Parts: sequence; structure tokens; C-alpha cells
Amino acid sequence: MSGLDWPGLMRVGMRGLGLRPQEFWALTPAELALMLGEASGSAPLTRARLDELVARWPDVAAAGERKGTSDG
Repeated sequence: MSGLDWPGLMRVGMRGLGLRPQEFWALTPAELALMLGEASGSAPLTRARLDELVARWPDVAAAGERKGTSDG
């Protein structure tokens, strides 16, 4: 057994994504996974992670600036 659910992948590729057979078979499994939103990679930034980063590296006003103000 190959470990891949080819009938299932064909269904989501051709029916779900509307790929033609030649387009489906031209893709690598990694490309198909990316199109399906299943690609591995960095997780999105969560609020908890943002809070951790803010605590670790707080904003510091540049010389002559007041924190919390903007000229734009």
C-alpha cells in the first residue's frame, strides 16, 4: 500500500478544487496538500505568542519620540 488515499485525493482535487485530470496528475503530493490548506509550516501567530513576544521585546520609544504617538 502506498500510504496515500489516491481515490480520496482525486475526489478533492478534481471535484473539490475543480482540477482537470492532467492538472491533478501534474501536481506533487506536496503541491496538492498546499492547495488543500494542509501544508506544514509555521503555525499562525496566536494572541498568547504575541503577548509573549511583547513581554520579551517591549516597544521602546526612539530618541525624541513619545511612546504611543504617531505622526502618520
